Amino acid sequence: MQDDKSVSVIIPCWHDNAALEVLLGNLNDLARDTKQSLQLLVVDAANSPQCRAICQQHGAQWLASAPCRGEQLRQGAAHAQHGILWFLHADAQLVGNPLPEIQRTIAAGAAGGFFTFRFAGVPCWQGRVVEQLTGWRNHFGIPYGDQGLFVERNAYQACGQHSPWPLFEEVDLVKNLRNFGAFQRLEYGLLVNPRRWQRDGWWRRSLLNRLLAVAHAIGVSPFTLARLYQRRQRS
Repeated sequence: MQDDKSVSVIIPCWHDNAALEVLLGNLNDLARDTKQSLQLLVVDAANSPQCRAICQQHGAQWLASAPCRGEQLRQGAAHAQHGILWFLHADAQLVGNPLPEIQRTIAAGAAGGFFTFRFAGVPCWQGRVVEQLTGWRNHFGIPYGDQGLFVERNAYQACGQHSPWPLFEEVDLVKNLRNFGAFQRLEYGLLVNPRRWQRDGWWRRSLLNRLLAVAHAIGVSPFTLARLYQRRQRS
């Protein structure tokens, strides 16, 4: 039975078990602090026995999926029991307890929202520049999945859900949500893991992200872009 005030957390995962275990532990701590029901759904594209065992240990529902993030998110939403859907990357880091603010935002009539883009870890000037640029982009463009998108369940269905794509699966959803109702930015509550920027280089990673976004905007298939991205990562 759907609970309109409670939160279902949907986490797509692919070979990220160590970070997932930390996140699930933190989410269970939040649920205990707020004394409320919190449904945890992990959609595993690696079909990993280790991931399944971690989910069992932390009381999360484990779902196997094809390796496509958009399909993973849709599958998780289809199994959600509560009225608020919160989509988190497995390596997301929580700050404080953002659950009450998410619930207040939805109760006030918002269709959904996202968190300000901030990196976890020791600050560096490159990261702070990327944070600032991403904040400006969010005013006019799309906040992506690593910013902890949350959405009211009926609005999610009415706005078409995530696209069944491996990249840019949230773009059309966010556009539709902004037309559907208020889409609010929350200042604090979530941090983005900087490891991909540290691995690839701050400017190289940021430039690659922008090139992919431009290619998607001019009509290049997200499946083609995903293949190109994966080929670059292997090289």
